[in-house]
Formats: sequence, structure tokens, C-alpha cells
Amino acid sequence: MNIYIFKSEASRDLRAFSDDQGGQKLPKQFRPWHAVGVVKPGFPPPNKLSRDVIEKSIASAGFQLWKLKEAK
Repeated sequence: MNIYIFKSEASRDLRAFSDDQGGQKLPKQFRPWHAVGVVKPGFPPPNKLSRDVIEKSIASAGFQLWKLKEAK
């Protein structure tokens, strides 16, 4: 499955994964969402996140949210 990566304009560090290229399944309270990338089948997600966990979350909720860590 392609996993699409989105960035929230409402919350600067918030990102989301979804199988929906248009982002329609993403939470409305953090809109607008902007597509910023795609993880193709067989490739790992960014930041050492678990592809298996992401796919399970997408299957149950339609998306998975994650936040960028602040630089130290």
C-alpha cells in the first residue's frame, strides 16, 4: 500500500499518514492538510516509525498522527 504523508497547517509539528491520497480521512480539527510525501510499498517510513503499526492504524482509523520532535 502507498502511505501518504501530510502536514497540518493548524498545528505546525503535526503530521499524518493515510492511505487516502486526498487526505479526506484526516481529522478535521487540524485542517488544512497538505500532502508532503509518499512511502511506497517495500520502503520504510520516515523517522524509524514502524510501517506495521502505521498500516494497522490506517486499517482501523483511516490515518495515524505523529509529531515532529523539537530540535535540541
